[in-house]
Amino acid sequence: MAFVLPRQLQQKLALLPLLSCTVVVAHAAAQVVVQAQRQGDAVQVQAQATVKAPHELIWQTLTDYNHLAEFVPGITKSRVLQRLGNKITVEQVGEARLWFFTYIIDVVVESTEHQPRTIGIRVVKGNLKQLNGGYQLEHVTGKEGEFLLTWSGVIEPAIPVPVIIAVPLMRASISEQFAGMVREIERRQALRAPGTQSRPPDD
Repeated sequence: MAFVLPRQLQQKLALLPLLSCTVVVAHAAAQVVVQAQRQGDAVQVQAQATVKAPHELIWQTLTDYNHLAEFVPGITKSRVLQRLGNKITVEQVGEARLWFFTYIIDVVVESTEHQPRTIGIRVVKGNLKQLNGGYQLEHVTGKEGEFLLTWSGVIEPAIPVPVIIAVPLMRASISEQFAGMVREIERRQALRAPGTQSRPPDD
């Protein structure tokens, strides 16, 4: 059955993709910029932030799959099912929420780690028809100990979600989750010994 919204609410929500294609999230010390746009029945999302922390600390936080539910908003369960070389199979449960609308996410994803720069993520099974994306980590030229962290991907729910909800819903969800990841990186860095520096990783 199709999900139908009241006409007045449809008119208000219809403005969101036009007015809020780019969102700046201020829930972390680093500025998080999130962009989202429709791509067919899916939503393409990109989130970026410059973080000041050692490369190894950032990488360890990104790949701390068994503890993601402790610091990433919207994730209530995350556990590793299998490790095979650089491919890690992870079960994740959570939700994406926008105002009154909640979409429960229950998936198994495959994370492919390409140290030191990228982590690819794709859905293996669950209630997302499409999830194809991942993290990219790049050293900021001329800035010691600073890295540009990017998450980009295409997401499509397995059940029909009105377009006027899908774009702001996925943008809000990725904004919160990415900001949560950045906050955890900052928290872990703050616990390290003063004066800890980072250098660009070897290719």
